[in-house]
Amino acid sequence: MMLVLTVAAAMGLTWRERRKGIGPAQGFAARQKRRIDRWVTAAAIAAVTTMLVLGGLQWLRIWLS
Repeated sequence: MMLVLTVAAAMGLTWRERRKGIGPAQGFAARQKRRIDRWVTAAAIAAVTTMLVLGGLQWLRIWLS
């Protein structure tokens, strides 16, 4: 679940950067830093989303029992 969410969030962040017109970073190191930052942000978004979904399902199970 987290892998799919991470890839989806990274695609969304890439789309957002292109839409806002953020140009390519100058230099190899700057491009790699931007790429790593994008994937770390995507992983954080996926982790929070997973916790919210699974936590919400757990609370529903508790409330319904």
